[in-house]
Amino acid sequence: MSATAPHAGPSPIRRPLAAAALLTALVSLVFGLLLAGAGPASAHAALTGSDPADGAVVDTAPKEVTLSFSEAIAVGDDSIRVLDPSGKRADTDAEPKDLSEGSTVRYGVALHSGLPDGTYTVAWQAISADSHPISGAFTFSIGAPSDTTVALPSQEAGGGPVGVVYDIARYAAYGGFVLLVGGSAFVLVCWRGGATALPMQRLVVRGWLTLTAATLVMLLLRNPYTGSGKFADAFDLAGLQSVLDTKPGAALVSRLLLLGAAALFIAVLFGTYARREDEREKKDLAFGLAVGGGVVATGIAATWAMSEHASTGIQANIAMPVDVLHLLAVAAWLGGLASLLVALYRTPDIGSAAVRRFSAVAFGSVVVLAATGIYQSWRQVGSWSALTGTRYGQLLILKVALIAVLLAVAWFSRRWTGRLTDSAVASQDASEEEPESESEPESVSADPDPERAAQLARQRAALTATKKKRIRDADPQRSGLRRSVLAEAAVAVVLLAVTTMLTSTEPGRTEEEAAGGTPSASAPAAGGPVNLKMPFDTGGQNGKGTVRIDIEPGRTGSNDLHVWIDGSDGKPMDVPELKLALTLESKDIGPLPVVPDRLAEGHWSASAVQIPMAGDWKIDVTVRTSDIDQVTIDKNAKIG
Repeated sequence: MSATAPHAGPSPIRRPLAAAALLTALVSLVFGLLLAGAGPASAHAALTGSDPADGAVVDTAPKEVTLSFSEAIAVGDDSIRVLDPSGKRADTDAEPKDLSEGSTVRYGVALHSGLPDGTYTVAWQAISADSHPISGAFTFSIGAPSDTTVALPSQEAGGGPVGVVYDIARYAAYGGFVLLVGGSAFVLVCWRGGATALPMQRLVVRGWLTLTAATLVMLLLRNPYTGSGKFADAFDLAGLQSVLDTKPGAALVSRLLLLGAAALFIAVLFGTYARREDEREKKDLAFGLAVGGGVVATGIAATWAMSEHASTGIQANIAMPVDVLHLLAVAAWLGGLASLLVALYRTPDIGSAAVRRFSAVAFGSVVVLAATGIYQSWRQVGSWSALTGTRYGQLLILKVALIAVLLAVAWFSRRWTGRLTDSAVASQDASEEEPESESEPESVSADPDPERAAQLARQRAALTATKKKRIRDADPQRSGLRRSVLAEAAVAVVLLAVTTMLTSTEPGRTEEEAAGGTPSASAPAAGGPVNLKMPFDTGGQNGKGTVRIDIEPGRTGSNDLHVWIDGSDGKPMDVPELKLALTLESKDIGPLPVVPDRLAEGHWSASAVQIPMAGDWKIDVTVRTSDIDQVTIDKNAKIG
């Protein structure tokens, strides 16, 4: 019986290689774009206030400076530094005092007595409760503002080359976890014959190697990632010891220990279990592997849940087990999808029953993902405004859209699964039972030369494998399923990357809660007066005029702001209401409201207007000329 030749096109051997190359290129492209645009990890705890406040001018020197945060943080000896105008330490250089009460997280440092007048810079750096480094700076003045020589580092905590490598390791760890857990579950639950398939063994082992290597890199880089930002400090034993005393460090060490147990699980699954022939013994061993593997997988997932987003914020006791379920469901679905793709492209033996079992597993995983995802979204976002107005919320919308696309592609896969039969497999089994062709006489098998016999046996094995591959690739249902699963895998790669991005982005709820707090600021920079002129028209009677704005000295820190309004006749014009707001869109700062006081007809003024950092600021001006006639105009100005 001869196999039907496939249609003209790429050879069956080259097609899996092309598919693998496509997936590899897609993974590289997606992670490259995300890393290029991500920058350092966003702060997950935020500075919500300080005493003195940012930009404040106090009459006498305070005894201490206190900072309030939205979540719990870990601080060290130099976590809060107060620098005088010349750049010298104005604090007592002691470890910050924990002044927290109830749900209020507050730390303070004592100041030297007799501090002279001038502008002081407060620079702080700490580690958020969900393991991410945070930092910032702001200024206050004693007596009156002054020039300062303080130059703060431009690199944020967790940034630079160390931050990039750490983020790559973070992405790789999630990918390795998905392949390790999802691939093992696919073999045990969906296709137990896959335990003897070399491509499946390689997939799971590579997942284990990736997760192990990424965890080691994160453990070594943890100290420079949260501190100096220098690769050389990765081998600082004192720094490594301090990392081991933290919650993230303990989680990484626990993950390594669990990966040791996972290595034993892999050895039994693809060794002892694969060689068992007695069905009863094999069934009992499969049950033991499922229980043991489930415990190890749950433990590895818990190392993320206990050290990142789920471990802090509201309802942490509920959020951590929910996060574990979410991670396991992601691994079962996406890791199983990768396993199915490998099985369809690289092995000829997988049957329709295994594909249908995975379809059921994928459906259950999606249900768990939906339930846990809804809870996590509510917990991390909290409001519609945070969903649409924060980076976390926007990434979450993108993730939901990708899941919708993935489910749509999966629907086509299920249609192909419904049509799938084992006819190709049956045909290949029948072909194996055919007698040898006339070109291979029976005397060949009795060749007295052992080397010759072994060579002929290898040739027959290669011929049989080629026949199997041709028969498999000639099955239109199986080919259609392969293409559909490949499309699923491509979308899944992007989905996994976006999901990983969410773990390094400030939750929307936290960002909104901190919006009214003290923003980070750089030290004052030199600048010049800013003069703006903006025409307006409210649309009502006597609604046309011109707004003139002067900002002096036009630099970071404290500024005086004057506003004049001229009517269409060029004379001073009074209006019932005038409001201003300043926004630095490049840094997501603002809008910072400014309500000037009326000094004279057509003239308003505001003093001590704080500009926290240099940049291209957008100045919005709202002018109301009657009860119903109002307009908002804006113009950008370079300040600092």
